[in-house]
This record gives sequence, C-alpha cells and structure tokens, in this order.
Amino acid sequence: MYLPCENIGRRILPVFRAQIAKELIEKYGFTQIEVAKKLGTTQAAISQYLRSKRGIGEVEQFKEILPMIQSAANEVANKIASGEINSDKLALKFCELCLSIQKKTLRA
Repeated sequence: MYLPCENIGRRILPVFRAQIAKELIEKYGFTQIEVAKKLGTTQAAISQYLRSKRGIGEVEQFKEILPMIQSAANEVANKIASGEINSDKLALKFCELCLSIQKKTLRA
C-alpha cells in the first residue's frame, strides 16, 4: 500500500521540478547547473526536463491539476530567483502542493 504522498511524490514531483526548471531558465536566466543545485538534482536531469524527456509523461493524466502545479512552480521559481527560499522551504512548498492536490482530488 502506498500513501497518497508517495504516489504524488513519485508522479507529480518530476512535473513540478520540470516547471520550476523551465521558469528559472527561461524567465530568470539561470543556467542548468544553477537550477540543478537549487533543486537538488543533476544538470542531466534539468536537461531532460527542458527537452521534455523527464517530468512530462504524467502531464496528460493530470490536466485538472496542472494549473495548480504551474502556479506553485511559478511562485517557487520567483522565490528561488529572489533568494527568498532555500531547499528546506522548497520541500515544504512541495508538501503544500501535495496536500492541495489531495484535497482537490478527494473532493472529485
């Protein structure tokens, strides 16, 4: 048995990271290496996010929550770019997103 957070983490976290990575690079001019350090992953993973090789496979299944993911990713990217958020707070932001997703999907 998997807990809801495990499933969401496994399936949504890559989508969330991909959205943050794209925002940081396209809007704020970060390099792939800088984004990898901020997100606690590798430059290769960031490259795969940007080329839609990773973090995109689940998007079609989550059309109803994609705006929620994108909004949270935009907020986090903005806070990373301005230096307002560190890796611990980034993890908490994902937990907040996870809880929001659970609430929305349980109501459906």
